Amino acid sequence: MKKNHSGQAPLKHIINAKLIAYVIGILTWVEGGLLLLCMGVSLFYHEAHYLHFLYAAGINLLAGGALVAYGHGADTWMTRRDGYCIVSLTWVIFTLLGMVPFLLSGDIPSVAGAFFETMSGFTTTGFTVVDHLDTMSKGMLFWRALTQWVGGLGIVCFTIALLPIFGGGNLQLFSAEATGVTHDKLHPKISMTTKLIWTVYILLTSLCTVLLWAGGMNVFDAVCHAFSIMGTGGFSTKQASIAYWDSPFIEYVTSVFMILASFNFSLLVLCLKGKFRKLSDDCETRWFVGSVALITLAITAALFLQGYYPLEESFRKALFQVSTIHTSCGLVTDDYTLWPHFTWILLLFAMLAGGCTGSTAGGIKDLRFAILYHGICNEFKRLIHPNAVLPVRINQHVVSHTTLHTVAMFTLFYLMCSFVGTLLFMLCGIDFLEALTTAIAALGNTGVGFGVYGPAYTMSGMPDAAQWIVSFLMLIGRLELFSVLILFSPVFWKEW
Repeated sequence: MKKNHSGQAPLKHIINAKLIAYVIGILTWVEGGLLLLCMGVSLFYHEAHYLHFLYAAGINLLAGGALVAYGHGADTWMTRRDGYCIVSLTWVIFTLLGMVPFLLSGDIPSVAGAFFETMSGFTTTGFTVVDHLDTMSKGMLFWRALTQWVGGLGIVCFTIALLPIFGGGNLQLFSAEATGVTHDKLHPKISMTTKLIWTVYILLTSLCTVLLWAGGMNVFDAVCHAFSIMGTGGFSTKQASIAYWDSPFIEYVTSVFMILASFNFSLLVLCLKGKFRKLSDDCETRWFVGSVALITLAITAALFLQGYYPLEESFRKALFQVSTIHTSCGLVTDDYTLWPHFTWILLLFAMLAGGCTGSTAGGIKDLRFAILYHGICNEFKRLIHPNAVLPVRINQHVVSHTTLHTVAMFTLFYLMCSFVGTLLFMLCGIDFLEALTTAIAALGNTGVGFGVYGPAYTMSGMPDAAQWIVSFLMLIGRLELFSVLILFSPVFWKEW
């Protein structure tokens, strides 16, 4: 590719189409490599499905080659616009090419369903249209789990850590894909930051795998569920999900690692370096843990006092379901729609709040809730002391007015998107409760709702039109709304 040493972006075009094609081509090759890995799993288990992964990988390699050839010689200067285009298009293209094995195998015969399943995997949502998980091939089950593990920290983030070849564009790509209010840099080089984060991610995944295996899962199920848990994804290898094993040990292990996966991974990296107080003193972490604890205790009391389960089982089921919803994971051990109705409100709040920024969890994020809470408290104080200077402080740092405004606008826009999604689902013939919770669950990448789309059911009966809407909501929710929707804004395509 051509070098631009002028320090300024080219003014000929709004976006650098050739550079975008070149980067996406490289990323497409990475997906081809992942498909070949799944082919290896199928070969290991002597499954005929290995051919479907071979064909899908071939399509990826050819498509990537065409894009790289088109982008050859592109100027290497990458703007924020280019970063947003690359990230948004990559997730769509990965989904389009990643659904090929499902279509070729016949496991998911419809295009809408195959796209839905693959998008649910990469966005770590966990919604599924598959009703025959217990008979699905090992290769396909591994592909579903792998999409969630790679999508947990991000497709582009994964590639930057694996192949740090994008130079100065790494920062633009990382900023466009990473979730949260601010982006922590553990190292001056973004490629090194992503490697540190992925190191912790791999270590926790490995530990989770060992503990699940020790609890009674076979190695294959342990690996697939560790991928799903650490990606806070929700795909299981069994139709009954974690309930299949009926193991308190596995349920507690899963709950703990879902919560760990919802911590800010930058803080987990610092813990690996011995700086544990960074995590314990973090305001967002305390909010998240406190929310999980309070909701779990409230639901435990309700289940026990109303005679649903004995005390320990009430606590275990409450902890698991609160953890899986608060972390946007989506694995299940019980049908919480049969619980007392007031618990639904608590779970709905957990679904909206999600986990911490810089984690694999979805939702609005607890840091935004903390900032909004302190901002609202200051508004009450300002009514009594109108001339007082009342800064919002998070972790001993003053939150700027720009950040306050951004957080407020994001939260409002998030709720607006939930409302629009609910309306569209109702136009598709879906009842209000299912429409509302599906919209919130899709945006929050939670993967479980209420009613006929609750934990006891799949989305196979959902109309195709609604499946396309859910797919879009999952995408914009994973990339936190603006990174995708800005492409539809006239401002994006105009020079200032």
